[in-house]
Amino acid sequence: MPLLFDMPWEELHTYEGSNPKPADFEDFWDKAIRELDDIDPKTEIIPSSFQTSFADCFDMFFTGTGGARIHAKLVRPKTGLEPHPAILMFHGYTDSAGDWSDKSKLGFAASGCTVAALDCRGQGGLSEDVGGTKGTTMRGQIIRGLEESPDKLLFRQIFLDTALLARIVMSMDDVDAARVGTTGISQGGGLSLVCAALIPEIKLVAPVYPFLCDYRRSWDIDQAKDAYFELQDYFRKFDPLHKREEEIFTKLGYIDVQYLTPRIKAEVMMAVGLMDTICPPSTQFAAYNKIKSEKSLRVYPDFGHENLPGHSDEIFQFMSRL
Repeated sequence: MPLLFDMPWEELHTYEGSNPKPADFEDFWDKAIRELDDIDPKTEIIPSSFQTSFADCFDMFFTGTGGARIHAKLVRPKTGLEPHPAILMFHGYTDSAGDWSDKSKLGFAASGCTVAALDCRGQGGLSEDVGGTKGTTMRGQIIRGLEESPDKLLFRQIFLDTALLARIVMSMDDVDAARVGTTGISQGGGLSLVCAALIPEIKLVAPVYPFLCDYRRSWDIDQAKDAYFELQDYFRKFDPLHKREEEIFTKLGYIDVQYLTPRIKAEVMMAVGLMDTICPPSTQFAAYNKIKSEKSLRVYPDFGHENLPGHSDEIFQFMSRL
């Protein structure tokens, strides 16, 4: 299985990443999780104009870090099975939770699961981005907050939004908190791993070619383009001689998914396309190789950052074990 732009297949299985890990990474995230204890989410659940015969659909809003109101689509089955499983869904970069009928929301609800699909703040859905960041916000959200302390990184807030969503759903009377799964594609794949890392009670995780992993590797192999283009653009405009290169990648290390995956207790089923030039396979393996819990990998040698035939069905069957 030749990878013309990335490392050899044999090396992927032992690759441990190249982006620097901040020395206080674990303390940073332990403190961040404790911060959630002081947030009153003020959860609001509003019936949607879209309804079905087998599930109730709601717009759910809650307060996240910085006072931002965060939106998620909530689908509850009418099966009367209580308590029942729940599935948390996360979307791709700059996208949204999407239509009620896409991404298997209704399919999971029809099988007896509550579904909550997050709108990431500042992206394509209804969640607020309260701003207040110094420095550039041009061309992307990975770089948001780089000119301030790591606490101001936008993806720190998005990561914590996933944890708050999980806490809220797991506290619902009709949800069995011991039977919750997470899934998503690209950015959503990264966030599904993050959520399970920050909320270790999550039982199953099904990420697909996760984004937000091993930033430096993408830059090193000249794949800082498409979703990662903002990294190259940042250096070109604000550090053309790369005098701050180590500082910048170390700060990005606080929001590097690969360093959160060792916290996961859930079973993980991950999919990767070896022709993926948007989220290079090595960056994904950097995260996968650090998972210590039960895990399995679905490898698509001839596919990139695209639909992986049959895998949506496999995720559905995987989550049916909840």
